[in-house]
Amino acid sequence: MTASTELVTKAPAVTAKRSWKLPITLAIFGVLSLILFGLLAPSGQTTRFGLSTSTDFVTFDPVALPSRATAIILSLASLLLAAYSFVRVRASQRVGRWVPALFGVIWVLTFLVWAVADKSTSLVSLLQGSLLLAVPLAFGALGGVLNERAGVVNIAIEGQLLTGAFGAAVVASMVGNAYVGLLAAPIAGLLIGVMLALFTVKYAVNQIIVGVVLNVFAVGLTSFLFSSVLKENAGTLNSPPRLAALPIPVLSEIPVIGPVLFRQSIIVYLLYVAVAVITVALFRTRWGLRVRAVGEYPQGADTVGINVNRTRWGNVLLGSMVAGLGGAFFTIGSVGAFGQEMTAGKGYIALAAMILGRWTPIGSLGAALLFGFADKLQQVLGVLETPIPNQFMLMLPYVVTIIAVAGLVGRVRGPAAAGEPYLKE
Repeated sequence: MTASTELVTKAPAVTAKRSWKLPITLAIFGVLSLILFGLLAPSGQTTRFGLSTSTDFVTFDPVALPSRATAIILSLASLLLAAYSFVRVRASQRVGRWVPALFGVIWVLTFLVWAVADKSTSLVSLLQGSLLLAVPLAFGALGGVLNERAGVVNIAIEGQLLTGAFGAAVVASMVGNAYVGLLAAPIAGLLIGVMLALFTVKYAVNQIIVGVVLNVFAVGLTSFLFSSVLKENAGTLNSPPRLAALPIPVLSEIPVIGPVLFRQSIIVYLLYVAVAVITVALFRTRWGLRVRAVGEYPQGADTVGINVNRTRWGNVLLGSMVAGLGGAFFTIGSVGAFGQEMTAGKGYIALAAMILGRWTPIGSLGAALLFGFADKLQQVLGVLETPIPNQFMLMLPYVVTIIAVAGLVGRVRGPAAAGEPYLKE
């Protein structure tokens, strides 16, 4: 066993306790689903879901389902999962992560069947839009993972996304090339990262306060430049070309999966690569072991020759660049122009995705997809004019954030030294 491995294994441990939070949460939502979407729903309605597009290699006719009966069956399935979690917790056994994940999928399907009753919607379009909206959240969460695994809490994700969006828009407008703007986004995010590392690592200022201040700074700076520079020169500085979709041959023609995963722009494909590379780097390399040692037990890491503050500097800068890359989605990947405060709090949702994903790249991606789905769902249901009030639909992504973090995650432990400055004696 190497010295670095011993550091991680000797880090402060937290004894797992039996918690009824997950079973109770699942049971409550299961009962609500059965009553609201099943038993109280009108009978005789039909829900139609589209499963393919006209350009798919194989196309399918829309699936028609009896709304009330389908909702009742799905609700009973969700209650079975809740009962299973009760049995596991009562026996002091671990409830697999697949249980809340599967429950969430079933519950959302039940809600969709009820909300789209006597209407039709495309599941392909819903899932494709969900992935797109999850892109900046996932990049922001990955940036947070890189930072916090080294012991630095990154509240400044919002500012990094915003400056990345600004840099991508301006550079892409000036050169007339979206891909050059994509390269500028991580550099813009790096500017916030330098200040974050300077104040938190070098000067040991409270990391939460610094992150909040940097977010305010990013909002103020980009708003000032937008009002005084971009507005007056919108044609040359704020009219960037958008990233074009790059369908992958053959794969993009697979029904459902193809349009969703393989008919996207380069920024989505970069997300796939980033998740894979960061996962391998953090958990399968010597560099990742050192980073995790610094985040868990910096004093011990220092004793075996790891430069704690240099490691933190490097991870803060790298994480800021990753988050800045996600900011490019808002301008060259979606809207096609920069607007004041256009990130609209997505950096904080990315932070929640990181926590919900338990500080892992794959988990963070899954949580980002959940929040992206909630965001897209409110758009789709708003267009379909469902009986749900529009104000509630606008709140939906943030409500899901609160429920997921407070109700489903329960007690989780991040890196032990996250938020604690390291001052070498």
